[in-house]
Amino acid sequence: MADRLRILRGPLHWLGLAAVVASLALLLGLQYRWLQRLGEAGALLREAALRGFLEAVCTEFEYYYRTRAERLLNVPAELFTEGRLQKLAKTWEGQELAGTRTLFLVDFTRAEFGNFLVYRADTGGLETPPASDESLAIIIACAPWQARGGRRTLAGPGPLRVDEGDPAHRILLNPITDETGSLVGISGFVVDEPYLRESLLPALVKKAIRDHFPPERQADIGVLVTDGDGRPVLGEAAFAGAVTATRSLPFLFTDWTLHLASTGKGEADWARGNFAINLALSALLALVLTAGLLFSLRAAQRATRLSAMKSDFVSNVSHELRTPLASIRVYAELLRTGRAKEPEQVRRYGETIEAEATRLSRLIENLLDLSRIESGRRSYRSVPLDLAAVAEETIAAFRQRPGGADCAVSYRGPTTPLPALSGDAEALGRALGNLLENACKYSPERRGITVALEQVGGEVRLAVIDQGIGIPREEQARIFERFHRVGKGLVHDVKGSGLGAAIVQHIARAHGGRVSLDSEPGRGSTFTLHLPFGSAGGLAAAPAKEEHAEDPDRRG
Repeated sequence: MADRLRILRGPLHWLGLAAVVASLALLLGLQYRWLQRLGEAGALLREAALRGFLEAVCTEFEYYYRTRAERLLNVPAELFTEGRLQKLAKTWEGQELAGTRTLFLVDFTRAEFGNFLVYRADTGGLETPPASDESLAIIIACAPWQARGGRRTLAGPGPLRVDEGDPAHRILLNPITDETGSLVGISGFVVDEPYLRESLLPALVKKAIRDHFPPERQADIGVLVTDGDGRPVLGEAAFAGAVTATRSLPFLFTDWTLHLASTGKGEADWARGNFAINLALSALLALVLTAGLLFSLRAAQRATRLSAMKSDFVSNVSHELRTPLASIRVYAELLRTGRAKEPEQVRRYGETIEAEATRLSRLIENLLDLSRIESGRRSYRSVPLDLAAVAEETIAAFRQRPGGADCAVSYRGPTTPLPALSGDAEALGRALGNLLENACKYSPERRGITVALEQVGGEVRLAVIDQGIGIPREEQARIFERFHRVGKGLVHDVKGSGLGAAIVQHIARAHGGRVSLDSEPGRGSTFTLHLPFGSAGGLAAAPAKEEHAEDPDRRG
């Protein structure tokens, strides 16, 4: 921690931090003023959007009834003058009549005050309407034309008329004139109010809400429709206390009113809330940028330490490369010059060359493994395997290595047969070999090493137990990081690349398992591979993780 703080004590770092904070303060001030104006403009825009919603509903409402009237009520005058009104009934039979309750005709060519006929959908014909409130409403709606008597010249604005004298029977009428402008009849229909209330208006409102409001705000929008007496005909009456905009229906039902209500915040609250949110986000952004600067400084520190660790790694690897190469060169030169003449001497020199070449090969293989792991190209071959046989073969091969005979390795196999396992035998053998090599390096005075294989619960555990110098607790969390070596004087003279434990961890993870460490300084260490049953299911080239760069003076 002291090393981390030391980076922040330099005057240049504090000057840079002050410049960033001052710039952010200026930015926050400017953004505060901008957000104030944006809030005011946002409230106006939102109010306009609400009114636009009401206008859209009313436009669709009027369009529906106008187009319905134009399609059903535009009747050729010849059908009246030639007495062919039953043909019109056949035409209506194939039309969509939703929204109309009763279609009717008034024929002025056969009777001075008109002959009233209604369309019966069940029979597909025209007939005289029975006496009813609806029939009376139709007669009253047509009364202005009946009162004209024999004067048939049509006067007044456009052909399509609306009669709302009886709110229970609202009527659309279309006067029909011949080529001379004389009135020959009237076509019309009584509006189906239940259809409007239960089907048409809900559909128009739902569509407008979907078109005008984002999904996250749609649940807060409510529409209330009231009739001429203020009674709700659509929507919840509770919305009336939160009304933000109103609009009367056009063309038809003009005494009905649309109320747009919001169960959320009003325009002023919405503007203030957005202002507060944006200001808070700006402040948060300033904090994030400041934190980013601090993290950048920390990253620079980590990069420096990682560079030191890599330098230490290069130094160690250089030594590990030079030592076997020097031995190979010396003994090869002795053989070449003929100084080794005795067969036994030649054999010992050859064994030394072979051992040093093997040592060099292991180091190169570890380096290649690290390269494949970091590039994501390390793959494994999954086959059924006998982990006990893998352990025995690895131990036997380890004893044949240079220095392997100096470490007494014992094997404690499972007491019961292990369950079926799948995995990469070569990779698991390499992991065990790396653990054995580390245990031998850090176990002075030829102390014993035990390899134990057992089944515990739902996993198989392969443990390497040594009686060496142990690993301090503060080092254990980072022992599996690449390039990491324990930084204690007791192991200062032990050479290594710092890659063995990292490769072991990668192999364990690729098999769906893990590796654990239990160690106490002065009493030894236990490294354990935990492999689940059927571990091939998770077998993959697990990507290498970026490790923390701490103290570069590590050994291990």
